[in-house]
Amino acid sequence: MEQDKNKQGSNTTFDKYAIFKTGGKQYQAIEGKTLAIEKIEGEVGALIEFDYVLMRKTGPEAIEIGQPTLKTKITASIIKHTDGPKIIIFKFKRRKKSRVKKGHRQPMTVIRVQTI
Repeated sequence: MEQDKNKQGSNTTFDKYAIFKTGGKQYQAIEGKTLAIEKIEGEVGALIEFDYVLMRKTGPEAIEIGQPTLKTKITASIIKHTDGPKIIIFKFKRRKKSRVKKGHRQPMTVIRVQTI
């Protein structure tokens, strides 16, 4: 019973957030939070704007949905450029003694959301 109480407390809702798209993926932006997104050009510390905003929630009942996008922009600052986790690609053909092992690390940019 005590474990169930801990699980219930982990569901947090945010009054203010936005969903935006960059690099072919969608991300949730919350003011002050950091995100690791697909690599974008820019210097560390520079401000960037994301104008492809799909949805924005500004209050408990105030939700704006774009058709397809909203006119508002999200501003963020670049924290650092890094690589994601290593992914191993292993191919083999049975009974042929054919094995290929490759690794890949996707370049990423860590950003901190300033305003929604």
